[in-house]
Amino acid sequence: VAQLRAQQFNEANGWKPQDAPYGGWGMGGSIRRPPEAGHVDLSMTRYVLEALRLSGVQPSDPVIRRALAYLERSQNPDGGFFFSPVNPEINKAGQSGEGGFTSYGTATADGVLALRAAGVPDEDPRVARAIRWLRDHHRPDRAPGLYKDADREWESGLRFYYAHAISQVLPDLPIELPPQASDGSFRNSNSLVKEDDPLIATAFALYALD
Repeated sequence: VAQLRAQQFNEANGWKPQDAPYGGWGMGGSIRRPPEAGHVDLSMTRYVLEALRLSGVQPSDPVIRRALAYLERSQNPDGGFFFSPVNPEINKAGQSGEGGFTSYGTATADGVLALRAAGVPDEDPRVARAIRWLRDHHRPDRAPGLYKDADREWESGLRFYYAHAISQVLPDLPIELPPQASDGSFRNSNSLVKEDDPLIATAFALYALD
């Protein structure tokens, strides 16, 4: 917990609330100080928040309250989320017509799980709008929101990650996975984010099948 606290982009490390990475987490390692944030994204921030809560850190704790600033910066007016307000090039659905970044499924599911980990209830407009986006855009066999102007086949490449995340957010939604192999494993034919590795795909599949 002490290590995760130390790694947050916060005042102690020279970051201010108006800075894009403020409240989030990056790859770890050496402490990042302005102006070099390195790689900062919503997925890592979600996992850190979940780890903190599982370790007994309460929503009222400043480390959780600061994280809400990063989550707010990562959510679009349509309720969906994008991957990073810090690193434009890693937003897999590209830019929106309004000059921001397009919402897509894996990021939006991560956004809901991050908000929940921060103690935000589903009745809160931030969560409710994100859940509505997911219900409106859900596709059972691929990550939604990535088929318009995507430069790579992210929608199929993130199939298992999306299945795992959406099953935690909205377990009532249908999920379709590729056939299970005779040894019990799963794998993605798309290797874009290493889901062709059965250790990765099967771990995600277990969440979706639970």
